[in-house]
Amino acid sequence: MITEGCFLAISNAKADLPLAVGPTISATFLSSFGEIMFIATLIAKESLNERDIQSANASLAAVDATIIRQSELIDGRVVDIFFQGDPVAAREKLETIEGDIDIAVQPEANRLKKLLISDMDSTMITVECIDELADYAGIKSEIAEITERAMQGELDFEEALRGRVALLEGLQTAAIQQCLDERVKIMPGAEILVRTMAKREATTILVSGGFTKFASPVARAIGFGSFHANILGEAGGLLTGGLEGQIVDSARKVEVLESAAQVASLPLEQCIAVGDGANDIPMLERAGLGIAYHAKPKAAQAADVAIKYNDLSALLYIQGIAVDQWVIG
Repeated sequence: MITEGCFLAISNAKADLPLAVGPTISATFLSSFGEIMFIATLIAKESLNERDIQSANASLAAVDATIIRQSELIDGRVVDIFFQGDPVAAREKLETIEGDIDIAVQPEANRLKKLLISDMDSTMITVECIDELADYAGIKSEIAEITERAMQGELDFEEALRGRVALLEGLQTAAIQQCLDERVKIMPGAEILVRTMAKREATTILVSGGFTKFASPVARAIGFGSFHANILGEAGGLLTGGLEGQIVDSARKVEVLESAAQVASLPLEQCIAVGDGANDIPMLERAGLGIAYHAKPKAAQAADVAIKYNDLSALLYIQGIAVDQWVIG
């Protein structure tokens, strides 16, 4: 998670940190913002023009950033600007540029990530599964209101989850497969993102506050290496209204991230996390790069990058991976 002043403390903390969480930025980058190289990536929804790029350069100059170099136009809609200066001020100023352009500001070091962890509902798929499942029970509006408040961070996640699941008691389990077939759609760019990173030998994890009955087929369809989600209670072909086992909440998502990074011998700086709701915030803050994808305001504010206009393939551009290197189909 990029925060103002965080890199100034790296040199002092480095010796005390274990491998799984220790920074990998070299000593030459450590003493001040002026000696760290950052990358500002502009990703246009359709096309990027010279005026957009000039606006970005002017924005960086306005916050006293020193532009070191700039890439050629990538795939007609992306450019990387390498600079030295305050990354927080740079992001805030760049995000005032007009147009459907997403902005990512990050250190040049560890740009290419080796672990991807992502939320599922409204992130890797286009719907909230519990809301759609509730529709088969005739109570979608009631449950969707609770879901929205939980995603906004207004309700305790576990309490809200158990309360909604309790309302599904007696629903036939066959409705789950029907919901999968009729309602669950993969988010644009999801397969390209996950399969491209997997081909590059990155660890890929789907971690959901939803349910295994959805997460398992979704993970398989998109190409995730593993998944974690909640288990719905079932008996006699009906939902019991309860949950089994450990709840996958915000704390559990962080645990999965940290454990996976340790198993892969990766510092968290080499991990990227993606989500859209308040339940994802601790995971977004813990990963080296936290991406809020078409997210609720609190998640967007907490993340390093907020994707508002593009699909999930934007996360590949952020890592410096252009279209000719994507795994498509």
